Amino acid sequence: MRSSQLFTRTSKEANKQETSRNAQLLSRAGYVSRLMAGVYQYLPLGLRTLNNIENIIRDEMNKIGGLEILMPTLHPRENWEKTGRWEKVDVLYTLSSDRTSQSAPHDLALAPTHEESVTPMIAGFVQSYRDLPIAAYQIQTKFRNEPRPKAGLMRGREFRMKDMYSFHVDQGDLDAFYERATQAYVNVYERCGLGNRTLITFASGGAFSKYSHEFQTISEYGEDVVYRLPGTKIAINKEVIDDKEALREIIPGYKDGDESKLEELKAIEVGNIFKLGTRFSEAFNAQFTDKDGTMKKMVMGCYGIGPSRLVGTIAECMSDDRGLVWPESVSPFKAGIINLKAGNEKTDKACEDMYAALQKSGADIFYDDRDESAGVKFADMDLLGFPWQIVAGPRGLEKGTVEVKNRASGEKQEMSIESAIAKLSGK
Repeated sequence: MRSSQLFTRTSKEANKQETSRNAQLLSRAGYVSRLMAGVYQYLPLGLRTLNNIENIIRDEMNKIGGLEILMPTLHPRENWEKTGRWEKVDVLYTLSSDRTSQSAPHDLALAPTHEESVTPMIAGFVQSYRDLPIAAYQIQTKFRNEPRPKAGLMRGREFRMKDMYSFHVDQGDLDAFYERATQAYVNVYERCGLGNRTLITFASGGAFSKYSHEFQTISEYGEDVVYRLPGTKIAINKEVIDDKEALREIIPGYKDGDESKLEELKAIEVGNIFKLGTRFSEAFNAQFTDKDGTMKKMVMGCYGIGPSRLVGTIAECMSDDRGLVWPESVSPFKAGIINLKAGNEKTDKACEDMYAALQKSGADIFYDDRDESAGVKFADMDLLGFPWQIVAGPRGLEKGTVEVKNRASGEKQEMSIESAIAKLSGK
């Protein structure tokens, strides 16, 4: 992509309505724009980043046998009443169809989660224990009536979510899949560049189960407080720090007072998984015939991760005072070419040749072909945060070289055009 193709622009100043670091950086760099509090529009660069993250998630879910589906966002009230959650879920957006004259009015919900949809759907296909286990997932837009949407992409009213639901013959089968799903989540964070700072965190199970597991990314900008077992990637959420049973789960040979040895950290929740048991299968009579001929309820698990929240988390955690610093795996482009003297015959040709060669190799490349000063181009490229920068100017080209800069480390290297192409070729 050429910068001249973009309708977006970078900005030196953040929108005064934005108080969170991620929203300030992403808005300034032209990745997202704010429609209203908690609702963002993904612009070309932002959508490429979001898609890259979603494809990583999709790949890891497929590897453990997940089958991708797509369910409606619009749900009938009766499904939510069956689970007792129509009145209890305080972030549920509800609406009425009373504007439709052809039918009787009925109440609807914009789904913040999909147990009320997926459970009866799967139940319609399962008859025998031979039909299980099943793991179905989707990547979809969700809606939550969040009362405090002040954290940019971290706390949205409309956001992207990967939610997976697994169905099993018994608790043992669920437990085995749950472990595989946990590892798949660890793989996602590793591939997104957050692996070294993301903790598996013991947490409250809320209305679903006694406990759940969160994935918490250490960040000074985090809204959660967790306590890490020193030297590990295991932690416990502050909300259950007084629970002795939970402490025994994470501290080997736990004795009263050992919690004082835990390391207190601020963190961002980037995923949450639950063992749902039969709570929803009972509500929808989701059952199967077991080996002994008896009818049993399916045992369920739920696995959530927010791709849009991950965009915000990476922006919060992997940035500096000059702008964004994307890992190569999620960056909208692998490298950006900076033409220091647009309109100069030699620099124009060198940049066009590199751009064409790198595109042909399969590398995603951004070319800043604007007629702007070098200072503006350097500042914008740092703000955009692509992993590599290729700088072509008249002086270097006289020697047959360009400068290749690593955005994260700041390391610069002069090399021939051929070597730069070879270094950055491919995906």
